[in-house]
This record gives sequence, C-alpha cells and structure tokens, in this order.
Amino acid sequence: MNRDVIEMHARVEREHWWFEGRRRILRAIADATVPQGHPLRVVDIGCGLGATLTAFRDRYECVGYDPNSDAIEFGRVLHPDFDLRIGTAADAASDIERASVVLLNDVIEHVPDDRALVQPMVTAMAPGNLLIITVPADMRLWSPHDVALGHYRRYDEDTLSLVWEGLPVRVRLLSRFNARLYPIIRVVRSVARVVGRSSGGAGTDLQRPTPGVNRLLTWLFAGERRRLLTTLTGRGTSYRQGVSLLAVLERTASSS
Repeated sequence: MNRDVIEMHARVEREHWWFEGRRRILRAIADATVPQGHPLRVVDIGCGLGATLTAFRDRYECVGYDPNSDAIEFGRVLHPDFDLRIGTAADAASDIERASVVLLNDVIEHVPDDRALVQPMVTAMAPGNLLIITVPADMRLWSPHDVALGHYRRYDEDTLSLVWEGLPVRVRLLSRFNARLYPIIRVVRSVARVVGRSSGGAGTDLQRPTPGVNRLLTWLFAGERRRLLTTLTGRGTSYRQGVSLLAVLERTASSS
C-alpha cells in the first residue's frame, strides 16, 4: 500500500464497519477453535497498522509483522501496547512457531506468488495451531478499488485451496463471508468499473458512513459470525457468495 492508502486506513480502521465486523468474526472463530489452556498468542502477518489485533488485546499476546515501514510507524503510534515489527513472514518464523493463532488477513492477494508466502508459514507452525486466512472473493467484483489496493487477484474456493494444496494442514472452515451486503457491493463495484473510479478515499471504496449507518452495517456484517461458527462445528452450511473468503486451517503433524 502507498502512503495515501495507509493514511486513509489510519483514519477509518478503528470504527469503519468493514474492519470492525471482520475483527468480531476473527475473534469469534479464534475463541471457538483455540483449545482451552492453550497459550493465547496471536501473530498477525501483514498486520498493516495493527488494527486487527485490537480484537484480541484483552486475552491474547499480540504480535504483528509488516514489511511496510510507514504502516508500522503509524501502527506503533496508534497501538503502543502491541509488539509491531517491520518484517516479512520469514522474519516471523520463531513467533509463528509459538503462536496459537496466525492471522493472514487480506494479504496474499497483494503478492505475485501467494503459495510461496503461505508455505513457509505453515512449515513454521506447530501442530494443532491455527492459520486464519481472509482474501477478497469473486473476480466479478474486480474494480478500481482492487487496483488502488494493489491486488493481483480475487479468489474463489478452488483458487484459494491451491495455496495450501499438499501442505500439512486440515481445513476446519472454508466459506464466503460479507455475504449479506454482497448484492449492494456488487452494484457499487459494477458502477465503479463503468465510471473508472471508486467512491471512497485514496482510490478505494472506503469512506466513513454516518454513525447510525455504520452501526447498522457493522451489525449486519458481524452477525455473519453465528453462521460461520455453526459451519465450523459441522452444524451449518457455508455462505455460497460473499465479498470475501475465509479459511481456517489447522496445522497437522504430517501432510493431509
């Protein structure tokens, strides 16, 4: 991300419905999957400004890595209680090994070789620990928003599964999410493609809604965690469409 996008994130990440809804979903999934008595340590790879870690700060030791020095600079000011470091997944190997949860949220779409990023992370993880990946879904939603954020691709279930194919992981959950707002967002992205520009700041679709609208959108988005949790436990079905895609992987002792 360039500095304009980083500064825009710094303005909106703390309260914007998309970031807050995703944080609530990630925390709910982590709490439901980390075994009781397990050391509560979360490592966020590609953490940006570190806002995702705010969902974990009350119970988890929080560590974040990002290669962008501007992002870490902003993050250390905004979140001085987190251990935020300039570095890549390779630099984080020892922390990944000791993490009960590793977060890789909206990161791998930014690199040319997504598998090359994920494979060493899985190798570094201890058996039983979790990797939670989120990515943008559905190439039909491709728009100037993706270009501004530096995306190489959007995913479907098959293309995301290739990232860990043959690696020692068990898939605990693979589902679309941000499903309730998908029809509206698809219209917005379609219009953006036609006019050649996005509706928000720094060339993206991110803009701060009014407080009431923001609360409503947060409630709608975060409420999807209930269905995702029932799917995780085998009592529900995954979302078939959504703006994003979520995978929960458990490191196994050997190749699955």
